[in-house]
Amino acid sequence: MMKQSAPLPTPASQQRLALLIEAEAMQLGEFLALLEREEGMLVNGDTDALLGIAKIKNERYRELQRLHDERARLLGGMGHSVSDASIRSICTGLPRVLARWDEVLELARSARARNEINGKLILERMAHNQAALSVLLAAADQAPLYDADGHTRTVGGGRILGSA
Repeated sequence: MMKQSAPLPTPASQQRLALLIEAEAMQLGEFLALLEREEGMLVNGDTDALLGIAKIKNERYRELQRLHDERARLLGGMGHSVSDASIRSICTGLPRVLARWDEVLELARSARARNEINGKLILERMAHNQAALSVLLAAADQAPLYDADGHTRTVGGGRILGSA
């Protein structure tokens, strides 16, 4: 039994794939720049601005997912799997599209690595904050060393034994 090969791509389907690859490259470039900004904020301790970045990051991620899904539907409709080999097969003879696809793959690798670094930075910041919070909570459990007038109090305060 011979395996049927996928039908030859039409110029319109090749063009559509090329446009999707171009859009994905642009979105990945913007996503990577956003991750770099996020890393700078994490390193500098500018945690207040991270909420805004997180919102934009989620929007960019959803757009990248939409482009990926659209590319998967196009490839499936052409009888191809969602793979590097399929794209290279469909884009044979289109060196600029293949170069842009290589760029998409490299940008995706860079974004994944940068996101992992940022995740580690976030975990470090959280661990530091947790340690500081533990110190503050432990201090809150201690009796105050000063009274309301600023005079020192003995720790253990309370009544003297035998007094009523």
